[in-house]
Parts: sequence; C-alpha cells; structure tokens
Amino acid sequence: MTEATDLAARAGDRDPRVGLRAVAALRRLLEQLEAVQVRSARMHGWSWQEIAAELGVSRQAVHKKHGRH
Repeated sequence: MTEATDLAARAGDRDPRVGLRAVAALRRLLEQLEAVQVRSARMHGWSWQEIAAELGVSRQAVHKKHGRH
C-alpha cells in the first residue's frame, strides 16, 4: 500500500495543487478498491443488501453503481 500511503501524505501538502491532485488520485484508487471488493462479495454469494449495509449505502445505490459488473 505504498501508493496509498504516499498519496495520503501528499493530500496534506501545503501546496493546494499537490494536495488536490493527491485527493483525486486517492478517489480513483478508492473506486477501484471498492469495485474489487464488491465483485469479491458477489462471487462469494453476498446479496446487494449485504454489500450495501457494509458500505453504508442503499441497496439501489450499490446495485446501480456495480450491478453491471
């Protein structure tokens, strides 16, 4: 997780340009990680409701975002 650690450190940089770029990169990384974990949960037989509960969102939201995968 060196990339995430480095990005997290840069997100607190005093230069807003550096910080904002790091935040954007962290957001992309988080989206990728979420997609991987949702696919894993589905492969393990989890329902959309179970996944949604763990993510703290509605079943409809998680299905809309990841249902096509």
